[in-house]
Amino acid sequence: MREEMRQRRPYARRIVFAILGEERNMLDAYLVIGEVLKPQGVRGEIKVRPLTSDPERFYDLEQVFFKKGQDYNACEVEACRVSDEAVFLKLDGVNDRDAAEMLRGQMLYVDRENAVELSEDENFIVDLIGCIGTDTNGREIGKLVDVMQPGGNDVYIFKGALGEVLVPALRSVVLKVDVHSKTMLLDAKRLGEVAVFDEN
Repeated sequence: MREEMRQRRPYARRIVFAILGEERNMLDAYLVIGEVLKPQGVRGEIKVRPLTSDPERFYDLEQVFFKKGQDYNACEVEACRVSDEAVFLKLDGVNDRDAAEMLRGQMLYVDRENAVELSEDENFIVDLIGCIGTDTNGREIGKLVDVMQPGGNDVYIFKGALGEVLVPALRSVVLKVDVHSKTMLLDAKRLGEVAVFDEN
C-alpha cells in the first residue's frame, strides 16, 4: 500500500472530480472532490473519501473549500498523503482532533477555475446531472440522476416514465451532450442492445 506524506506544492495542477447525485440547473462554480469521513490522529489531520478519478491529484491542491449556507470558504492545504483507501489532509487552522471532528461529514470542493481542463468530448459529472436523455427515435429516456464509476466505462442512471435506465457511457451510445441546454442524445439501436431497463 502506497502512503506518503507530502507538503503542499507551490503551484497546483488542475483537479478532476466526481460528484454525488445532486441536480443542477446551471454550471456550478464549485465542484465536489471528496467527503470528510473522520479525524485521523490528534493533530488535526482528516480522513477523506475521494470523489475523483485520480486521488493522487490531491497532492497538488493548494486549497479546498467548505460550503456554509450559500457561501464557500477557502482553507489552505498544508500537507497530503494518499493510501489505497482514502486521502489524508492537514488543513490550515485545523490543529487538533476536536477541530477535525467539526469537519466530519462535510464535502470538500474546488473552484471550477482550478478544476482539470477537459478534452472537447469530456464533461464534469456535475454538469451531466439533470440532463434529459432522448433517443434518436424521439423517445424520452429520462433525467440523468447519477453516474456510477465501477471501473472501465461510467454508467449513466436515468429516471423517468420508463423507470430506471442504466446506460453505459460509450461513444456509440451517447451521440451528443449539451450541458448548457441539459440535453443528451442517445442512439436508439445501441440503447436497446446495451442499456438496462428497470421498470420497478
